Amino acid sequence: MLIDTLLIVVLLLNFALLGSSRLSVAINASAAQGLVLGGLTIAVQKEPGLWPVVLAVTTIGAKAGIIPWLLHRAMREATVRREAEPLVGYVASLLLGALATGVAIAFAGMLPLAPGHAGSRVVPASLATVLTGFLLLTTRRKAITQVVGYLVLENGIFIMGLLLAEAIPAFVELGVLLDLLVAIFVLGIMINNINREFASLDTSRLSTLKD
Repeated sequence: MLIDTLLIVVLLLNFALLGSSRLSVAINASAAQGLVLGGLTIAVQKEPGLWPVVLAVTTIGAKAGIIPWLLHRAMREATVRREAEPLVGYVASLLLGALATGVAIAFAGMLPLAPGHAGSRVVPASLATVLTGFLLLTTRRKAITQVVGYLVLENGIFIMGLLLAEAIPAFVELGVLLDLLVAIFVLGIMINNINREFASLDTSRLSTLKD
């Protein structure tokens, strides 16, 4: 089934994000997730229509185009290429990611889902992606990687929203994307200021601001 295949790709990209030290790989993996989410937006629709196509194009344009371009530009300007010293190592991160995926699958199996969604991989994929984003946010030092973690977390929320695609109007999802774009611009300004003041994107340096 196409939907299950796309969700499996999302999960594989989660592990690619957790296991790579290169910022460019992390950015590209999050962009690939955005591309897959665009495909999911159309795949979950029972009947083809204009709005799902508009939403899919907007999703791909924002998540796989504009935002990754901004992050690559920030990476080049900051002259940083790797996450050298994460708070949690990459092997441990992969193990935590596997554990989070297992917990997500088990938890999803206990939820009282509607008959049409019972057995669907949408819920476990959503929860696993949210947990992956949370791991990236809390175990990485570089601000750019943390921005990617925020994007991945939002991707998980977006996947969950696909369950309500018939009940929630398309403009609600578009509003989420606009909010995300605003957040990325704000985070871009923060990254620029951090790089200018500390010559580093290591967020642990912010501790020097304490009294």
